[in-house]
Amino acid sequence: MSIDEIIHLLGEEELPQGAMVPPIMQTSNFSISSIEELRSFFTNEWENHLYTRGNNPTVKILRQKLSALERTDDAICFSSGIAAVSAAILSEVKSGDHVICVKNPYSWTRSLLESYMPKYGVETTFVDGKELESIQAAKRDNTRLLMLESPNSMVFELQDLKACASWAKNNEIVTIIDNSYCSPLFQNPSTLGIDMIVHSGSKYLNGHSDVVFGVLCSAQERIARIAADEYMTLGAIMSPFEAFLVIRGLRTLSIRMNRINKSTMEIFDYLKSHPVIERIFYPFDPQNPQYDLARSQMSGSPGLLSIRLKTSERSEIEEFVHGLNVFRMGVSWGGHESLALPILAAHDIPGRQPPNLPINHIRLYVGLEDPDTLISDLDQNLRSISS
Repeated sequence: MSIDEIIHLLGEEELPQGAMVPPIMQTSNFSISSIEELRSFFTNEWENHLYTRGNNPTVKILRQKLSALERTDDAICFSSGIAAVSAAILSEVKSGDHVICVKNPYSWTRSLLESYMPKYGVETTFVDGKELESIQAAKRDNTRLLMLESPNSMVFELQDLKACASWAKNNEIVTIIDNSYCSPLFQNPSTLGIDMIVHSGSKYLNGHSDVVFGVLCSAQERIARIAADEYMTLGAIMSPFEAFLVIRGLRTLSIRMNRINKSTMEIFDYLKSHPVIERIFYPFDPQNPQYDLARSQMSGSPGLLSIRLKTSERSEIEEFVHGLNVFRMGVSWGGHESLALPILAAHDIPGRQPPNLPINHIRLYVGLEDPDTLISDLDQNLRSISS
């Protein structure tokens, strides 16, 4: 099935009255026709329309589309990306188990594994995932889970997904990847053997900066098990209205991603030789040691890259960021608006460990604005940096 068929047709074969857009089934409850039917529905809320916490028609259409995009059997939609990550991890570990996770994952994934799970007897080892040997060396007899994030969201380090999946299967270790950076258009980890794929769908999948949601994609048996346990028990569900908005956002996914890919390449070409840029972090940089791996796993490059300015003066870094007009300051990414995230802001916060990135590190997200406009904005403000 083509990308266009998935986005525009899948799950919409029999919409009422020939509707072109799936209706919002904004109902918490459903009417049941008989005691026998009610008894049957009690046994499987995930497949039947009993209560929207289990199954809602609008959300189900979105589930079908997302699982098809990720080339898996099924998907569960959650109220946030970290809810999807949490359900995936909790579904596979118990007290006494061990997890291997790549270093520098999404901050809330690290918080879950480093601060929360130890309360229940689950330990995590964070490793440099660029080399499979580092992952292999961290294995223990009680290792049950390998948490990947390729590329990650600040310096965009990759893991060899096919090699990781093969090693993990041979050792009966379940693999999870956060695929938010690439979206399903530019990377399909399931085809490389990864067991579970999670997304912060607030990013590219929705694409309009107006919905927070997450998704977990996997094989049918695993999805059914998680749906009956972690999903139904913890209740971090997605609302029908938000599902409607994401279905709308998916209509333009391929157009948005291809535009962002092209614009990001142009901005990288501008930045790579700029005299006040100390270093660029970008998977598709030919100077990146993992460039060949990126080209083999990813079919395109989304809009995140990071720069380090040739200055350690806080005043210069602040002047650069505050002077940006088109690039707005903010976290997250994936919407229409371009963003700058200065790591300087995460330093010197009382009671919080500073990040292991220097103050001159700035993540840029390239949105849908004209690339010449974005380059002009950067160029004007890079002049404030002493070369």
